[in-house]
Amino acid sequence: MELKMAYLLMFVTLLHLITLAILFIATMEKSWWVWEGMENSDLWYNCRFDNFTGTWLCASSKETEWLQAVQVLMVLSVVFSSVSFVVFLGQLFTMSKGGLFYFTGLCQVFAGLAAFSAALIYTLHKEEILQDSRELTSGRFGYCFILAWVCVPLLLCSGVIYIHLRKKE
Repeated sequence: MELKMAYLLMFVTLLHLITLAILFIATMEKSWWVWEGMENSDLWYNCRFDNFTGTWLCASSKETEWLQAVQVLMVLSVVFSSVSFVVFLGQLFTMSKGGLFYFTGLCQVFAGLAAFSAALIYTLHKEEILQDSRELTSGRFGYCFILAWVCVPLLLCSGVIYIHLRKKE
């Protein structure tokens, strides 16, 4: 039973770290929307690959209310998940035997809901967010957008696991 709990603890910790890394990549990388001709847009910049110089030329994205909402929600998701991990480590060493990781779990659930809201807003309002960019029909969602959606169930599941996890000694 004790070995099983150790494995569960390692699994939850690893899941949390992987999810946090994926969430950070989804928030900071340059690929929420991709066009065929080596051009992409993320939450912060619109970038185009210059074949002549072999570099990416980036300009700040036009700040729309929808883009700002997505930016804030994704950053908030990273913050909630980071706080959750730090609190989990603290609780792991200071909590009494039999205690539940409620705060850690709730932070993870809030991180999942924030990421869900950000990805949903981007999905529904991509036309307004990418309004000054190229024609949307020649583009598609990028891997960072997909990573944001992948994080949602991972964050929610790890939050539920934390809420039901008891500290054993």
